[in-house]
Amino acid sequence: MIDPDELADKLVTTLPDVLPTLRWFGGKDRPINAVRPLRTTPLSDDMVHVIVDVEQPGRTEQYQLIISEHSDGFDATADPDRNGLLLEKIAAGERVGGITFAHEQGVELRTSLRGRPIGVEQSNTSLIYGQQYILKIFRKLARGENRDLVLHRALRSVGCEHIALPLGSISSELDGEPVTLAMLQEFLPDAVEGWAMATTSVRDLMAEADLHADEVGGDFAGEAQRLGHAVAKVHADLAEALGTQLADDDAVARAVTGMQRRLDATLQAVPELTRYEEPLRATFEDARQHLGQIPIQHIHGDLHLGQVLRTVHGWLLIDFEGEPAAAVEARNALKSPLRDVAGMLRSFDYAARQLLVGQPDDDQLAYRAMEWTKRNRAAFCDGYAEVAADPRDNAHLLRAFELDKAVYEVAYEHANRPEWLTVPLSSIARMTSGGE
Repeated sequence: MIDPDELADKLVTTLPDVLPTLRWFGGKDRPINAVRPLRTTPLSDDMVHVIVDVEQPGRTEQYQLIISEHSDGFDATADPDRNGLLLEKIAAGERVGGITFAHEQGVELRTSLRGRPIGVEQSNTSLIYGQQYILKIFRKLARGENRDLVLHRALRSVGCEHIALPLGSISSELDGEPVTLAMLQEFLPDAVEGWAMATTSVRDLMAEADLHADEVGGDFAGEAQRLGHAVAKVHADLAEALGTQLADDDAVARAVTGMQRRLDATLQAVPELTRYEEPLRATFEDARQHLGQIPIQHIHGDLHLGQVLRTVHGWLLIDFEGEPAAAVEARNALKSPLRDVAGMLRSFDYAARQLLVGQPDDDQLAYRAMEWTKRNRAAFCDGYAEVAADPRDNAHLLRAFELDKAVYEVAYEHANRPEWLTVPLSSIARMTSGGE
């Protein structure tokens, strides 16, 4: 049997150089001062769970690794000869050291399956077992039960039809507080990501010289309407499971102040936004004047076309962790469901304009992109209004949330994909000049 502390020490010496190369590491914007093993737990004769402190200027964060000296790069999660052990322990309901493996009540799991990693994720590592299960391993750890698991359990308790059912979890404690290490859900092999469906529809439209959006074979509006219906149902189910409140004056003031502060920070980094500063600030303040009594509740928190899946049975929402860059307290705060609506409306704009990025200006293609966006925004809101209040009835607040999201996108694109900066900037120009 390996010495777990010795293996962890061996790994840690490589991590300052290795971590910045890993997709799931969230500290690529700062140098690493130190990496220290915080806790090691043997899971088998040759597999160890490790929690490390990663110290960077201004912050120290905890990450988890599951390692073996017999696995490529030490990473046992990518090793099919070893990662099946995680599923087996969840099925058996084992407790190893300070780690609890548990299946949800009434769930029986098939074992003897190997996990294969999904290679497209940014902040987690997910393993697919056969065609049945998907295990999401939360790499950066946060105190408290993970929001994704909490909201999935709440939605399951009221029979929500628009989620992949939670099946199990891996959990532990840090400094006496609970921490979720991983979440097991049903895997849906027939599912197609909403982004892929939407962008295919846009390509079909732009390939047609004479047809309008409602005449093209790949028209997405019907799906957009069904998606709006599904999102409203999830909001209703979250309200049923976890309740709602009315935002008081302090909550309203904090929301508007947050919008203004985001704008302040983005203006410093992106001078191109300066020309829109005055109408942006006016829109945020205008929302304050028209709010009235606004219901707030738990919402998805980071909703876009990449966070929804289409199966043969309908639309599913996935990844309820909230905005990745936000603090845990901000993710867990109650918010207006219109924030989710605004996020999806912004995603329609991205889907429509993604083929124009980096290309010479083409007025005809830009017109087709806007035609697609308007049609699908309207269809989504129509579907939402089948279940709940029409988002367009609160136009002042919805516009403020959309513009706040667009300002966030400006900051993100400036830092990560400068060639995409034209997408949110063109939206801000349109919306602040009275366009939809």
